[in-house]
Amino acid sequence: MVASPHTEKFAAHLRMLKDRSGRGYDRLGKEAGVSGSSLHRYCSGLSVPVDYRVVHAFAKVCGADAEELRELHRLWALADTDRDAPAAAAEESVPASGQASAAPDDVTPPETGRPRRFRVPEKLSPRVAVLAAVVAVVLVAGFVWLPGSSSDGAAPAAGDRLLDSTACRTVSMGQHDACVREVQTLLARAKGKLAVDGDFGPETLRRVTAFQVLAGLPATNVVDDATKKALYEQQVSMTTWPPARVAKRIREVFVEDPGTAVAVARCASFLDPLYVLPNTNGSRNWGVFQISDARLQDLDGTPLRAFDPDWNIRAAHRLWSVRHDFHDWPSCEAALKSTPKSTPKK
Repeated sequence: MVASPHTEKFAAHLRMLKDRSGRGYDRLGKEAGVSGSSLHRYCSGLSVPVDYRVVHAFAKVCGADAEELRELHRLWALADTDRDAPAAAAEESVPASGQASAAPDDVTPPETGRPRRFRVPEKLSPRVAVLAAVVAVVLVAGFVWLPGSSSDGAAPAAGDRLLDSTACRTVSMGQHDACVREVQTLLARAKGKLAVDGDFGPETLRRVTAFQVLAGLPATNVVDDATKKALYEQQVSMTTWPPARVAKRIREVFVEDPGTAVAVARCASFLDPLYVLPNTNGSRNWGVFQISDARLQDLDGTPLRAFDPDWNIRAAHRLWSVRHDFHDWPSCEAALKSTPKSTPKK
């Protein structure tokens, strides 16, 4: 089976980290909690792990920094999406022969994605010329009116909402178009921190999921009608604690070992209170300490409560207190090893 382009890029990133570490598959696998043969398959592009935590653990033992972890998660999410339809995009955009098919002189080939162009006769009769002028004015007026065409960044007016158009009937992972850009723009207006680039990747998915939870909506992984409505209403604020305040509160709660606790949280969520990590089995991890759905049930919590940084930090301390260690965050083992232990307060 030929690996998809996304899988190949994901595997190449893994190989880069592995080669940089200077260690073999068996040794890295032992430290990351996975077999060496599995790591070899992932790095060769033969398979994609179904649980991102395996990828995260491998990257950490290889010494990946925060930026590399973000990029690796983006590549994993795209490769995982290709698991269901590995060649769909390629088949839609490239003919079977691998070359553009011939087209008449007066029509732009459909593969280019541009509108069809027709030649206009060099000379027009007065009647035809007048009719053409009228049509041109109507077309120009129509383009000016089209939803989302405003370039001043102003919020769409009522009845002029791009996401309500048929072109944006679905907005989901892997999409790249003006509909995604509209979603990102609305999330940014709600104080969600993300890039507005029209690319629906892991970062956008995290922010959409966080917005849905904050709005009291089901976390569906797609921008459905209820989410579109809430985005346009702009009644939800995604404002939260900055990393410095998060770290300060962690040190206050984890008085027994503040340095390690901050390192674990930074490894788990980059100290982002609204961080969401989806797993391919349908579960998710939430907030500063990435508390899983199962653990939330044990702690009598909810995703919305997990987005409260103070509650999340205190809940993580409850988990830590069971055995006085960080066994609930095994994928951050490298962070624990590299962080000096703090002297407990007496």
